[in-house]
Formats: sequence, C-alpha cells, structure tokens
Amino acid sequence: MPKMKTNRAAAKRFKLSGSGRVRRSKAGGNHMMQEKSRKRIRRLRNNDMVHKSLEKQIKLLLPYG
Repeated sequence: MPKMKTNRAAAKRFKLSGSGRVRRSKAGGNHMMQEKSRKRIRRLRNNDMVHKSLEKQIKLLLPYG
C-alpha cells in the first residue's frame, strides 16, 4: 500500500499544537497595514485555533494528523 501524500497547501497553512488542536494564522495581516489600527495589527500577530467542527477534515490532509 503506498503512503498517503501530504496536502501541501494545508501543510503550509496549519500546524498541530502540543495538545493536538490545529493552529492557523489570522486573515488580513498581509497588506494595507497602514489603514489598520495598531490594536488590530497586534491582534493579527497571534495564532488562532481552527474550529472543532473542521479539525477532523484538516487533520486528514496533514501527514502527522
């Protein structure tokens, strides 16, 4: 039986946390930053967790899920 291939798009966007939850970065932090407030930019720096209802689907795309 051949090995499952990793979905490269998913591997670049998601990582697993130590507890097994799926981490993702927040949207809107790439361009037009001068129009966004400092508070908003600061919040965008932190990673977010994927919702529990989508976790199972994303883990299927990752090799270590």
